[in-house]
Amino acid sequence: MIYLGADHRGFQLKEEIKKYLKNLGQAFEDLGNKKFDPEDDYPEFAKRVAKAVSRFPKNKGILICGSGIGMSIVANRFKKVRAALCLNERMAELSRKHNNANILCLAADIVALAKAKKIIKIWLETKFSKEKKHQRRIRKING
Repeated sequence: MIYLGADHRGFQLKEEIKKYLKNLGQAFEDLGNKKFDPEDDYPEFAKRVAKAVSRFPKNKGILICGSGIGMSIVANRFKKVRAALCLNERMAELSRKHNNANILCLAADIVALAKAKKIIKIWLETKFSKEKKHQRRIRKING
């Protein structure tokens, strides 16, 4: 299961990503915003997705706002969440392989739909390396 969340700046990209995930046969749940609202605030949606991933760590999340930065900051405040802002495929690969990121943050103002699809595909397909050094680092993150 992938939990989706976006504010007004990420709303349109989220709607397109839903179609993409459906075509991939990937289960997802849209945690908002469900309608375009130019006055909404990203922390609300970041918290919803981060809480869900924190409760169900085998699931993942995708958060979208204008820069991806705000979503990353909010999501990383939750236990068991490792949110990564990825602007290209290499960042997506490394976020999974080295950091076992479970929330992908996208920047709708920077990343177009075609690039977002590539990033998502790599992010979903890449497995955590389980190398000892990466496991050790994640343990240190979890404190």
